[in-house]
Amino acid sequence: MGEVIRLLDVREQPLSIDEVFAAVSEAGSGATVLFVGTVRDHDDGKGVGGLGYSAHPTVTDAMRAVAERVAAAHDARALAVVHRVGDLAVGDLAVVVAASCAHRGEAFAAARDLIDDLKATVPIWKHQMFEDGSDEWVGLP
Repeated sequence: MGEVIRLLDVREQPLSIDEVFAAVSEAGSGATVLFVGTVRDHDDGKGVGGLGYSAHPTVTDAMRAVAERVAAAHDARALAVVHRVGDLAVGDLAVVVAASCAHRGEAFAAARDLIDDLKATVPIWKHQMFEDGSDEWVGLP
C-alpha cells in the first residue's frame, strides 16, 4: 500500500478535485470520501464579496500532524489535504480533503476528522470581505 498520506499541500493556484481523488485511489479501498470547501456568498447574514487565506510558514508541518493523527485513529488506506491561500472569489475551492478506507463508515469518519482537525488546529487564517465594506478575520490565535 505504501504511504498513507499521499498529498499534502498549500498553494495559491486553483485546486483540483480530480488531483485529490487520484491521489487517494487505492485498490484495497472500498470507499473514498471527498470534502470540498468552497467560498460562499454569505456569512452571518452578510453578503461576502471575496476572501483571502493566509498561512503560517509551519502550515505543512501542522497539516502533516493532523493527517498522521487521523491515519492512526482510523483504518485509513490513503489521505490527502490541499488548501488554497491568497485571494479567492465566491465559488472558488478553498480546501479539498479525501480519505480512502476499506469501508464507508471509516472513510466518512476519517474525512470528517481530517477537515474538523484541520480547521481547529492548522495555522490558516481567513480574511472575509463583506459587500457592505466591512471585513472580518477568522481563525486567528
